[in-house]
Amino acid sequence: MAVIRMNKTDKSKHNISIASIKRSTMKPYDDFKWTKFYELNSDFPYSGLNLDLTENELIICSTVIDSENYSILTTQKLITNENGTESCGNLINAKDKGYGDFKGYKNDSLTLGLVELENGTELKYIIETGKASMIMIHGVRTLIKMQKMTEKNVENTIRN
Repeated sequence: MAVIRMNKTDKSKHNISIASIKRSTMKPYDDFKWTKFYELNSDFPYSGLNLDLTENELIICSTVIDSENYSILTTQKLITNENGTESCGNLINAKDKGYGDFKGYKNDSLTLGLVELENGTELKYIIETGKASMIMIHGVRTLIKMQKMTEKNVENTIRN
């Protein structure tokens, strides 16, 4: 059986990612210190960050500690600023490489996840530990997996 890869719109990528985050994250969703997901771009409260979004690009989720340390997932890219150094990459054909160290998370409020971009470059992203971790982990994981979804998979995901 051939797998038909779908080109999804930014809106469908956003809807599928938000649905996945909501299924995997314990309520209340707005009870986390640094991590949030966004139904609308206008809900993103950090106007001082230069995101340089394209016309249809939507913000899915973020972990923002301050203007020098944050990770933001959009429907088109993952942006991480670590100690003032920004890294950015498109997740098309990226590989999920791990979610950081959660063994001692009661002592650490943050950890780093890792994706390998199509060109082999590794891109870290900040994850708030505890219940909030599911937001960034499922946002990134879903966006990567979505590329291999068939039309039927997308329909089932949206229906759930």
